[in-house]
Amino acid sequence: MTRRIVVLLSGRGSNFQSLLNASLTGELSGSIDLVISNRPQAGGLAIANNANIDTALIDHQAYATRDAFDADLAGVIDSVTPDLIVLAGFMRILTQSFVSQFAGRLLNIHPSLLPLYPGLNTHQRALDNGDTHAGATVHYVTGELDGGPSVIQAKVPIESGDTKDRLADRILQVEHQIYPQAVNWHLSGRLALRNGVLYKDSVPLPATGELWRAPQ
Repeated sequence: MTRRIVVLLSGRGSNFQSLLNASLTGELSGSIDLVISNRPQAGGLAIANNANIDTALIDHQAYATRDAFDADLAGVIDSVTPDLIVLAGFMRILTQSFVSQFAGRLLNIHPSLLPLYPGLNTHQRALDNGDTHAGATVHYVTGELDGGPSVIQAKVPIESGDTKDRLADRILQVEHQIYPQAVNWHLSGRLALRNGVLYKDSVPLPATGELWRAPQ
């Protein structure tokens, strides 16, 4: 049985595009059945439409509360009974009730080496702190902002003269490589969360997740 993926996004959809590419080449162990955006102008919706993937627009500005928005979002997601919900630049903080409903089926990618720099402005914060490396982390979503168990992490050296935009561009390149890998691990049953510890192939992962190494 083909495993189903729902993608949530708010913007241009570059991480979604990397997942779509992996899906088309059979690297995901599943298919992207639905793409949902909270913003009508999100570029990711056009990518999905061009690929003949079903889309849904749930504009958060039409809702008085986060709870009401999340309730409708959950209803649309449930209509396709997905095996995994992938947050690909989804710029909404999800309510605890939503996260609990889909616990263990929510993956996110965050542009920092978690637990460093949860939240926004991660690249500038790394530069301001004089760090030697920045990066990205794929993690499961819990009620704690950017605090769920980490699956995989990629480190990117900070170069002399880096700006936040230059650094962000290099980090985005590794995001496009580690996110499909983590999604595939989940869909192929290689990940398991037991008593707060995340296992891959029955071996406990470090708190920061597996360290990604670029293909040689």
